[in-house]
Amino acid sequence: MLSRGNTAPMFFRLLSKFPQGFSFCFAYGSGVKQQLGYESVRSKRNMIDLIYVVDNAHRWHTANLDQNFEHYSSMRLLGGGLIAKYQESFGARVYFNTLVQIPEEDVIIKYGVVSTKDLLEDLTDWRCLYLAGRLHKPVEIIRNASSSKIQNAMEQNLRSAVHAALLLLPEKFTEFELYRAISNLSYSGDFRMIFGENKDKVNNIVRPQLENFRNLYSATFEEFRGCLELPIAGSDNQICTQDLAEPTILAHLNGLPKWPIRLIVERQTSGRYRQDTEDILVGVSRATNYQSIVASCLRSIVWSSSVWQSIKNIPTAGFVKSVRYSWAKALKTFS
Repeated sequence: MLSRGNTAPMFFRLLSKFPQGFSFCFAYGSGVKQQLGYESVRSKRNMIDLIYVVDNAHRWHTANLDQNFEHYSSMRLLGGGLIAKYQESFGARVYFNTLVQIPEEDVIIKYGVVSTKDLLEDLTDWRCLYLAGRLHKPVEIIRNASSSKIQNAMEQNLRSAVHAALLLLPEKFTEFELYRAISNLSYSGDFRMIFGENKDKVNNIVRPQLENFRNLYSATFEEFRGCLELPIAGSDNQICTQDLAEPTILAHLNGLPKWPIRLIVERQTSGRYRQDTEDILVGVSRATNYQSIVASCLRSIVWSSSVWQSIKNIPTAGFVKSVRYSWAKALKTFS
């Protein structure tokens, strides 16, 4: 299960500045979790990234416009209803307000708003592999999920991540390589990795957080004991071993979410659904290039969602903030 960390009082104070009609909230990124190459966690240089999960985006944005009108770009003139429609229409179905100054806490935050139904779809189906990817890694749970549906979907998301990572890994690998493969699922294919992001970002995320990754995935790995052998001592240099028999590979393929399976089927049949999905997956499990097939489909999902979400973020941030945010990312990359 995803456990809740020791939430700082600052987070509770931050939550009090927003409408309370949200069902789940978490913080992620270098502002809350240590990454190599960045200053210490919660440094003034590191923006705090928050995600608010809401049941009714129209109602929440309307209330937030009343409470925090200055957080929004000129899109605030559209009103809560059109902002919610914009949020839920394309990209990763997330609406971001960025570079928001909270002077009384002496911090800068970026917060995204996503509807509960869209979060659930991404977690279970990997339609965008956007927030699902962020939740593959340790995050700070600020408010626990108000429904078991969200918690169950997050646990399913972790199982899916292990299935996918094992499909991409060889028979033997280190514990560090396992967590790196999991973390890289949502970065491989992200066009922002071409420019604006540190090329060692995934390594920098995993290396200082090995113990957090172990805690996050310990219960999930219990379900893979029949096909995955992990080192008992917990050293990241010790060798892990997985079963690469065709039935195991097929089980991992069947364990993938809906959208990766759909892409695999489409690409293996050139878009023609004349073969049974199970027959196609059996064929892929027997193919010598099954790893590249899976990797290509995952990259395609991430590429599409990252491009459209980035385009979508320009008007929500406003031109000036977009330039400032991009410049700050570039400085972090090359510093």
